[in-house]
Order: sequence, then structure tokens, then C-alpha cells
Amino acid sequence: MADQLTIMAVHAHPDDEVISTGGVFARYAAEGVRTVLVTCTNGEQGDGPGGIKPGDPGHDANAVRAQRLAELRESAALLDIEHVELLGYRDSGMDGWGGNSDPEAFWNTPVEQAAARLAELMRHYRPQVVVTYDENGNYGHPDHIQANRIALAATESSGVPDKLYYTAVPRESARAMFTAIKESGQDMGDFEPPEDFGTPMAEITTVVDVTPYVRRKVKALEAHGSQRDGMPFLHLPEELQQLIFGTESFVRQLNRVESAPATETDLFAGLR
Repeated sequence: MADQLTIMAVHAHPDDEVISTGGVFARYAAEGVRTVLVTCTNGEQGDGPGGIKPGDPGHDANAVRAQRLAELRESAALLDIEHVELLGYRDSGMDGWGGNSDPEAFWNTPVEQAAARLAELMRHYRPQVVVTYDENGNYGHPDHIQANRIALAATESSGVPDKLYYTAVPRESARAMFTAIKESGQDMGDFEPPEDFGTPMAEITTVVDVTPYVRRKVKALEAHGSQRDGMPFLHLPEELQQLIFGTESFVRQLNRVESAPATETDLFAGLR
């Protein structure tokens, strides 16, 4: 599989594939690039049928898993993701949740064990580009942090990708984004982004225009209907969705391509 341009994204849960990489998946699929999604957990700590929250009476992890994986299949089809690989680990839940202590949770899986499985997939698909989260999982989610750890370990052990990227939200635009969401009337509860939320624009190496695929991205988010309570973006006016979803930003963490420029508008810069 070494001849075809290939992108692989390593994500933690069903629905994570949309927010930060849904646009690049759709764009690169349209350009003939092979698209591979690795989803590490089954999302058991998400909302259950009927909106039942994790930890509440009647929350059935098995039912949540089945529903979220079905939603993932629909989302992947909408984004033209060609290959979906499920590692099948148990969702650990947000930082501090009871699920963090589950011995079967992804967070508690030995990094070398999960990384070996991911490295095998890298050797099989031979992606030139791999995308995952930064060391803090972008916002501290245990499963996102674990996905970062296994992606780094698998990249090192396999030697496969030419370029490794972290997803990023530009800090300079993040607060404006949250302000726009609030002003649109969306209830964000007590959440208030910290001053250091996001990545300084000076550290972002790559900004990809995915404007033609915004509606596809929104449809893919809608496919994850069981998790709508955590998706304020779905209720925004279309012009705000275009503004927020029209570009996807990344920090290049590894580069083995000498011809790749310092700043890019294409994850495959230097590889085409």
C-alpha cells in the first residue's frame, strides 16, 4: 500500500473524527487520497439512548457502545473515510470520572500494548501523514492523552509516517468562537475557556482550507445524534458554522520531508 498517498487520523472516540479532521478527510478523499480512521475506544462513557448520562440509573454501556459505533459508521460514510479501524478499548470518561479507574479502560491500557497494534496498522496502510492530539489531548481528556502516547510510540517503532501532526485550535480565534456561540443563544453551562485555551497562531504550521466540505462536516456531526448535548456547533447559524469549520489547523510534530515548507496549506506539502 506504499504507492498511494494516505492520511491516518488516530482519534479517541466516535465523533472525534469530525471536529478537527472531518474537513481534511472529506477534502483528501475527493482528491484521491486514501483515508484511514483509527478510533481507539467505543465511546461507552457517552450519553445513552434517551439522553441518559454516564453514572445515572439506566445508563447501559453496551447499548451506548452499539449506538455510537453505528453513528461512527454513518459519519465515516458521509466524510468518505475509506477505512475505519476500531481498537475497541473501553471509554475512560472525562478526567476525574469513575471510568478512569476501570481496568479495561483505554487510559489503563499499557502504552506499548496499544502502540504495537497501531504500529501494525501503520505498517499495513503506510500513511505518509498521521494526525492525532497534542500531549495534553487538546483539553486534558485521558483518552485523548493516551491516543497521543500510542501514536508517538507507534510512529517511532514503525518508522512509517513521513509527517506527524497535532490537531489545533488557534488561540487567537478560540475566544471569539466561544463568544459567538454564547451570543447565538447556545447554553454552554458553566464552561468558560481559560486564557491559554488553544494553540498560539505562531506555533501552528499548517492551516487547510476545507470550506467546500463544511456542510458535509455538519452532517457528519449530526450523525452522532446521541451526543448532541455536547455539540453546541450544531445549533449555530450557517454563517457561523462556515466561519468555525471552514479551516482546520495543525502543528507539525515530525517531518521527514526536506522539501516541506515551514508553513503549509496542505498536510501533504512536499509529498505530492
